[in-house]
Parts: sequence; C-alpha cells; structure tokens
Amino acid sequence: MSEKLMEGSLAEKKGRAKKMMLWFGIVSLLMSFAGWTSAYIVSSSREDWMRDYTLPVAFWVSTALILLSSVTYWMATREVSQGRQKTGTIWLVITLVLGVSFVISQFLGFSEMIAMGYYFTGPTSNITLSYIFLITVIHAVHVVAGMISLLVVLFNQVRGSYGPGKMLGMELGITFWHFLDILWIYLILFFYFFR
Repeated sequence: MSEKLMEGSLAEKKGRAKKMMLWFGIVSLLMSFAGWTSAYIVSSSREDWMRDYTLPVAFWVSTALILLSSVTYWMATREVSQGRQKTGTIWLVITLVLGVSFVISQFLGFSEMIAMGYYFTGPTSNITLSYIFLITVIHAVHVVAGMISLLVVLFNQVRGSYGPGKMLGMELGITFWHFLDILWIYLILFFYFFR
C-alpha cells in the first residue's frame, strides 16, 4: 500500500497529498459537527428543552438550493472534463449564484426564527434554539468557505487551468461542496426528526 502511494510523477504525488489533506479536513469537520449534535442530544434531557419548535420555511428552501448547487457543480465538472470550457464556466457561475442564495436563505431563516420569538441569547432565548442557531451559523460559515473555494475554481477555470486530464482543483472544490451539501441535509433532518 505505501509503495503505491510513492508511485507516479511529482504532480500525481502532490495531487494525492492535496486530496488526503482535504479528507483530513472533512473528517475533522465531521467530528466537530458530530460533537455539536451530540451535545444537542445530551441537552435534550433538560427540563427547559423545547420540543415543539417549527423550522423556518427558508431552511427548507435553502436545502433545495444547496442540492441544486451540487447538481450544477457536477454539471460544470463534467463539461470541463469533456473540454466544453464555456458551458462549464456557465455552470460554475450558476453554482456560485445558488451558493449565495443558500447563504441569503439561511439568514432569512434566522429572521423567521426571530419573528417566531426564537432568539439565540437573552432572557427570552431557549437552549434548543440556541443550538439550532449556533450549528446552522457554523455550517453557513463553512458554505462561505466553500464559495471562496468555488471562486478560486471559477477564476482558474476562466484562466484555462482546467480541462481533460487537468481537473485536480475542480475535483477538490466539488468534493468539499458535496460534503457541505450532505452535511446540511444531515443537519436539517436531524433538527426536524430529533426533538
């Protein structure tokens, strides 16, 4: 196994190292979110735990947006890998617009929560909703990091850095994006079903 890791050109070795670093980062993020959702579960035994909250409609809209953005990112990657640069760039721009829309939708969701009387802190706050605010905001921050990554991919795409056989940066970007998508689906379902 270790001999296989050492095979290939310098570029191939660097590519494997970058992919490994990305996966280390993803695993550490998974552990963080597992910790926060575990704390949520442990805290649910408190007497003041709220079980009858309603998730904002905007969170469900943002779920559709991030799912769609994963599809458009996949379309971009497919197009570029087949040498259709212009179409790939268009799909990347659409993905970016969907990512921005996701973050906006998340903030609209926070506004909905506040309008329903749910606050993050203060005398009228509740531990349940504080967890939801915290975990959702942290995910949104990671989506912003994903959008920065997407901007780098888009910039490199416009410069002609990607194409058939030259897809490493785009592959790293889409892997992180899909991870954020799957993580959000887990979180929204977790909040919906675990009360």
